[in-house]
Amino acid sequence: MSDPASPPRSLAEALRARDDASLAVLLRARPDLITPVPTDLTQLATRAGTRASVVRALERLDRFALQTAEALAVAGDPAPYEELLGLMAGDEGDPAVEGALPRAVALLREQALVWGDDARLRLVRTARELLTPTPQHPSPTGLGPTVREATSGMSPGRIQEIVTAAGLPSTHDAVSAVTALTALFTDRHRMSALLSGAPAESLDVLTRLIWGPPYGQVTADPAPRLRWLLDRGLLLPTTPGTVVLPREVALHLRGGHAHRTTEPLPPAVAAAATHRPQVVDATAAGQAYTALATVEELLKDWDEGGPSVLRAGGLSVRDLKRTAVALDVAEPVAAFWVELAYAAGLLASDGEADERYAATPAYDEWLEQPPDRRWSRLAETWLTATRTSGLVGGRDAKDRTLSALGPGLDRSAAPEVRHRVLTLLAGLPEGAAPSAESVLARLRWERPLRGPQQGDDLRAQLAQWTLAEAEMLGVTGRGALSAHGRALLGAPEKPHRHEERSAGPGDKLPVHHRPAPAAATLSPPEEAAASAAAARLLAPLLPEPLDHVLLQADLTAVAPGPLERPLADMLGVLADVESKGGATVYRFTPGSVRRALDVGQSASDLHAFLAAHSRTPVPQPLTYLIDDVSRRHGHLRVGAASAYVRCDDDALLNEILADKRAAGLGLRRLAPTVLAAQVDPAALLDGLRAMGFAPAAESAEGDVLITRALAHRTPPRTAPEPVPEGPPVPDATLLSAAIRAIRAGDMASTTPRKQPPLSGGDLPRTSSAETLATMQAAVLTGEALWIGYVNAEGSASQRVIAPLRVEGGFVTAYDHTADEVRTYPLHRVTGVAELADD
Repeated sequence: MSDPASPPRSLAEALRARDDASLAVLLRARPDLITPVPTDLTQLATRAGTRASVVRALERLDRFALQTAEALAVAGDPAPYEELLGLMAGDEGDPAVEGALPRAVALLREQALVWGDDARLRLVRTARELLTPTPQHPSPTGLGPTVREATSGMSPGRIQEIVTAAGLPSTHDAVSAVTALTALFTDRHRMSALLSGAPAESLDVLTRLIWGPPYGQVTADPAPRLRWLLDRGLLLPTTPGTVVLPREVALHLRGGHAHRTTEPLPPAVAAAATHRPQVVDATAAGQAYTALATVEELLKDWDEGGPSVLRAGGLSVRDLKRTAVALDVAEPVAAFWVELAYAAGLLASDGEADERYAATPAYDEWLEQPPDRRWSRLAETWLTATRTSGLVGGRDAKDRTLSALGPGLDRSAAPEVRHRVLTLLAGLPEGAAPSAESVLARLRWERPLRGPQQGDDLRAQLAQWTLAEAEMLGVTGRGALSAHGRALLGAPEKPHRHEERSAGPGDKLPVHHRPAPAAATLSPPEEAAASAAAARLLAPLLPEPLDHVLLQADLTAVAPGPLERPLADMLGVLADVESKGGATVYRFTPGSVRRALDVGQSASDLHAFLAAHSRTPVPQPLTYLIDDVSRRHGHLRVGAASAYVRCDDDALLNEILADKRAAGLGLRRLAPTVLAAQVDPAALLDGLRAMGFAPAAESAEGDVLITRALAHRTPPRTAPEPVPEGPPVPDATLLSAAIRAIRAGDMASTTPRKQPPLSGGDLPRTSSAETLATMQAAVLTGEALWIGYVNAEGSASQRVIAPLRVEGGFVTAYDHTADEVRTYPLHRVTGVAELADD
């Protein structure tokens, strides 16, 4: 084994030197490394260097940590810390960079993207390959190849000409000539002297290439200003007609900076406006109440069966427009409420042959909960859902329109972005509403590789949608995070104000510098506690339901606030909603009164209901309306012939037959008091009502049918599961077990042995007698052994065991590899070897 005091020679050795807590931090930040659990630390290091895993880790770095990795990619390999600091802070130095760089290097080490001590920092090879500049993939640093790389295909004679023109003595070979040229370009004083004699036009050429791209085009006969640079190696040819500015020359001209702008500190989230916290909470509570009313209205509209499900899944554009009109909102807002109800498990498709959307049984349970609990369920669902309503109306990869409730709306980054945006709002003073631009700038700093410069602006879109949706849902009020919104994050206390201030070189790094996990970090019990706390804070802010309305003489009723559910349900049948807002206005019409009579109410029931729930006297016009409709209600009876109409008043039937509007009903007289029709009873009812009559349906026994609206429900459905972004973050139990298994496997693979295997291969080979004797001796001495073992499936493995008992052809031992006591058949042990004394 390697000397613990010596520097590691590989990433595996660097990981082997870590303690369990450090390994746990790595595996929590990069959960893909334990999916499945590696057999030992060598396999863990190999997996940490794979392209897919490294790309995923780089995407989760903030801008300064990424800039540090990019600087290491253009530094030497290995690079001392001083060289890295020079690339990040430049020749003149930068206190902010000097203060932040140790933490960035520690973060890269923690993520296993960098290994080695400060004297020999090494970027993982795959990360170096991804970040090193090439003509096909320029680096964000804008730097080109080194002098050695750019002259690799150049003739020795041409290299000697460049060395001589640069004022250096000629050498005997090309390698020493390139070394001398590199030494010149990295010497600030000698380079300044060389450039002081350059023509102004030549310096202008260099100025245009300093910050990249470092490549330029030249003709076969370059101009004098270019010839001066080419002769001295300040520009080097790469391909015919193309030249490049060497990395060493660019760094001299930049003053040692690897980046044009180094961003060691995150941009602050600026407050665009500040409101009193009480105003914020009251506004948010009002929005929360509106959110509940909107979801209820949506599902009430779909109570008897909602829109049809498209063949490809989802809601049609026409049905979404109709829903938006019914809710009196814009179509994107309607899509949000539909998707939220679906994600919460309140609506789903019914699975029938003529598949339609409808409320689920969970909706009825949800309605029975107090308003604050109903809201917390919606808010918690929104915070963790991966379905993204903002994509509705867009196009997928196959140029198909994305529809509400349809496939293709899941975005695994959505929960993380929502949680992060609200966390940034929680970092502001209470009542402060941020500017959207500062929030987006902060998110771009935290995840630069997922920003628009990479062709993926999804995070910015998700952040903008989050700000708008949080306001609609009542998580924020007037743009500021509410008290119940803060509790929803699991943050009962106000965070310290120092998170957003400018940090000095000696300051501790804010927690936001570390990569955020793929989703909210709360465990299920913590989420439940946070949801309950949010509901508790919201409850006193919601308006109390009222048990009365104000009846007016113009056949309207005003509800000055939310109504108790039985009152609201009955009033919704007896009257039509005319306008909503702080107060809801209901209008009584003949049709609405007839609707109440159709569900079994009598005129006396309606009079009693209005008298009991009105704070004003029942207006006489409303009393007359109810009596008039009731008097005519059921005077005509409709049944099935296909359909028929019967009435004791034959004059009334004559009037119907004479009406031209009845021509489409196919009516004919069967008897003085009976008319037959060629349409079904429902169409006949609608036709007669359109003519101004008030018929009632009757049963086969001649009784009036009470047409109660039966709510259509789907079978029990589970809410859609969020789509995770990569493997889930492991919990403490899984991490502990994984680390024990990795350590045990590493011990089995790296522990020195006293004797090599007796035959080729990795497993020890001994005879049965030798195996039995060694096992029995180990039981007496308590020593650990190295064994080869082949299981029942024929898979071979090596293990480190401490035998406890040998009897009946079996050995019972503590298996260090599995970290448990196991029993092994001796005939499956290929051989045994003692471990080295140290």
